[in-house]
Amino acid sequence: MSRLLMAPHSASPSTPATPARTTDAVRSRASVMPLLASLRPKQWTKNLLVFAGLIFAPKLQDPGAVKSALAAFVVFCALSSVVYLVNDVRDCEADRRHPEKCRRPIASGALSPRVAIAAAVVIGAAAVAGALAVNTAFAVVSVIYLTMQVSYSLWLKHIVIVDALTLASGFVLRAIGGAVAINVPFSNWLLLMTLLGALFIGLSKRRAEITALADEAKSHRRILAEYNTYLLDQMIGVVTASTVLAYAFYTMSPETEAHFGTKRLAYTIPLIIYGIFRYLYLVHRREGGGNPSELLVTDRPLLICGALWTASVLVILYGPWR
Repeated sequence: MSRLLMAPHSASPSTPATPARTTDAVRSRASVMPLLASLRPKQWTKNLLVFAGLIFAPKLQDPGAVKSALAAFVVFCALSSVVYLVNDVRDCEADRRHPEKCRRPIASGALSPRVAIAAAVVIGAAAVAGALAVNTAFAVVSVIYLTMQVSYSLWLKHIVIVDALTLASGFVLRAIGGAVAINVPFSNWLLLMTLLGALFIGLSKRRAEITALADEAKSHRRILAEYNTYLLDQMIGVVTASTVLAYAFYTMSPETEAHFGTKRLAYTIPLIIYGIFRYLYLVHRREGGGNPSELLVTDRPLLICGALWTASVLVILYGPWR
């Protein structure tokens, strides 16, 4: 009798809820890591371009400007992650046919597209709010960047040449955003070199994709059917020469000398030439270039070249002779 009386108490309504709550917690934790991977923090190095305005203003010794530039960097990291989420949801079927992209969380099924879109909305709203906290002009640039890059993910990437120009414009907007965040005018030279440099990397990436995917390139990305290696080599040749000449003219121009009070920036031209030629070598001889962000930080000679160029510019612009 006592056992029968105790039975209802042992089967209280709260008991079955514990495994359910545990399962929900496990599922929630299981979604966090795929979501973080989909934000692609390794790609955030592209947003370092927002510091160009700070360095070349020059405002690197202004604590207020440094704080605003850091805030701009965080905002652009968030915005670029929103674009990656939208792009991965849009391209999940094509990514499943790619030898490397098939491992992305959304393409592999580790992350639900619904969760990805919800996260994109939340992160995007927070980023725009953060941009407004910096200043209104920076918020406008941020919204233009987000609109343009989402439009690229949805349809602009299917229009030949426009696809490359849209991607390059995203880098230009990063440079403009970094300048307006600290309330300094952006140089036309800076915008031109950013556009040319971004086109160089973007076209090289297209070439690397066509080479790596061969006959499967068209099925993975429709726009690749509009390109071939010969056409891309012609475009890359034009952009390469234009980038080197634009940088050389910038460093040696009377305007630059008057602004910085030195002609020494011209000494960094050989580093730019080496960096571009090294990148071309990796694209043509090592079949690299498919992931520019990874290549820029994993290739030791390219990494050393970038470090030397950065150090040289800082010494020239902020040295004791100024």
